[in-house]
Amino acid sequence: MTAVFGHLNPDTDAITAALVYANLLRRQGLDATPYRLGELNFETAFVLREAGVDAPELLTSLPEGSAVALVDHNESAQSLPGLKGLNVTHVVDHHRLGDLETTQPATLRFDPVGCTATILLRLHLEANLPVEPLDARLMLSAVLSDTLHFRSPTTTAADREAVAFLAQVAGVQDVTAYALAMFAAKSDLGDTPASTLLKMDYKVFPFGAQKWGVGVIETTNPAYVFGRQAELLAAMQAEKGVSGLDGLVLSVVDILNETNRTIVTGESEAAVLGEAFAAVTVDHVADLGDRISRKKQIVPTLEAYFAR
Repeated sequence: MTAVFGHLNPDTDAITAALVYANLLRRQGLDATPYRLGELNFETAFVLREAGVDAPELLTSLPEGSAVALVDHNESAQSLPGLKGLNVTHVVDHHRLGDLETTQPATLRFDPVGCTATILLRLHLEANLPVEPLDARLMLSAVLSDTLHFRSPTTTAADREAVAFLAQVAGVQDVTAYALAMFAAKSDLGDTPASTLLKMDYKVFPFGAQKWGVGVIETTNPAYVFGRQAELLAAMQAEKGVSGLDGLVLSVVDILNETNRTIVTGESEAAVLGEAFAAVTVDHVADLGDRISRKKQIVPTLEAYFAR
């Protein structure tokens, strides 16, 4: 059996990609089972509920040598603990190549598109396999989520084409209305603990000799998030200490207005963002303007800063 899973702190793309790719592998004759490495965020829970799909089982460990297929990630820090001791047989991803190691030749597919689902659609078409309506709905949801319905600079023409194709197969007539419903679900944070909010879309990156946590909250209601800034700062400071991080920031992305105000843990982070982005920090908040993509605009800029 091959275990298929996305990254830690999974988003909609990570969860749906695991479901869709496991199904595609099974249709091609490979015994594959989807898993998740963390709890669902509110948007993903909405997507699965609307599709009538159960969440994949939570996976915390596997015996050494187990076969695994990675989707929507390839770096060990973002994956299942002990990844280097597992047998990575497949990877489908739209991120940079990290520290991936395999014990034998693997099937790898990396494309510079806005979403893993766009690649999964290509894999269906290349295999001459019809896209099943349920899988189409899941992939459609992922592309809309990852590209913020084409607002993100990571969006490509292939992502737009994928949405048009998948919406027809899935029977989603009003894509805009569906995307807005997804974003509303994502923004309905209620009384979620601050520590959970921090980790809902959170990744750790090595920047030279330093290790930083970079979280993102994408919302249509940023005022709610900043109303809980004190709680979030406390959670960030605690996480920084527990995980031994050199820096930790949390970008609050206003989906509709396409702006980014980033909460910084302390003076050292404020200094880095000031030099790297020319961003002024006031009361622990740095204005990063229209830089709303962690993958394309935030992480690469920090990498370049620390590589100087």
